[in-house]
Amino acid sequence: MKKVLCALIALCVMMTVGLAEEAPAINWEDFASVIEAGNVNGEFYSFDEVAVKIWLPEGLNPMELSEEDQANGYIGYFMPEDGSAAVAVMYVDVNGMSIEEYAEYLSSLEDVTEVEVATVNGLPCVTYKLPEQDSVSVMFTTEAGYALEVTCMPLSDENAELVWGLVVSSIQAE
Repeated sequence: MKKVLCALIALCVMMTVGLAEEAPAINWEDFASVIEAGNVNGEFYSFDEVAVKIWLPEGLNPMELSEEDQANGYIGYFMPEDGSAAVAVMYVDVNGMSIEEYAEYLSSLEDVTEVEVATVNGLPCVTYKLPEQDSVSVMFTTEAGYALEVTCMPLSDENAELVWGLVVSSIQAE
């Protein structure tokens, strides 16, 4: 019951954020108390390649990355034991594209929907969905011309948007 309450409160906060005319601003502080009140367990993970941390719910375990994974830009991959969900964290070269340029590029792709420029914990980003991959992603550009991209899947599971919304809202500078 507490998890359902937590999910409903998170949904309400996310809905009011989406009503803003300018780019929505999402802050972890708005969700941290909801997580504590809802008795939702998880922990923050940090990455050597970027100075950010991401909260992931209990049960999503870090997977070992192969050399090929790392060569493809993966810096983290998390799954439950049953493989029913995943969070992929990538650090990739986007040739110096800005958030707005990347959003425009994504909008031109047929398999990408709901492209939106936003701010998460003070960091400009673009969020989007890939329905064919059943996923939602958030991408932040860096001064080095790279992008930090976090993809959460599946999006179709019950309460998935709420859980992934909590993950996305947690991404913050370390």
